[in-house]
Amino acid sequence: MGIFDTVTSVLEGSTQRAPGTAGDDGSEGAYWCDDCGVRVRDVAVDEEGFDRDADGVPVCSDCGESMRFERATGSGCAC
Repeated sequence: MGIFDTVTSVLEGSTQRAPGTAGDDGSEGAYWCDDCGVRVRDVAVDEEGFDRDADGVPVCSDCGESMRFERATGSGCAC
């Protein structure tokens, strides 16, 4: 099983991130406006100056509608 283990290790390593790279900032996903296509990562909502509705959900800066949260899957970013 030596070759199988080697191939498995290579494939697993290609999808892992090194510590300190993008995505290590606590982000769990992004907010999207389905009407306008505006997107903002959850960790950047306040930094980018998005207003929030009564429930605390960011409001689209273009149309004023509440945005939809989409959770990131896997080890990639929420882009």
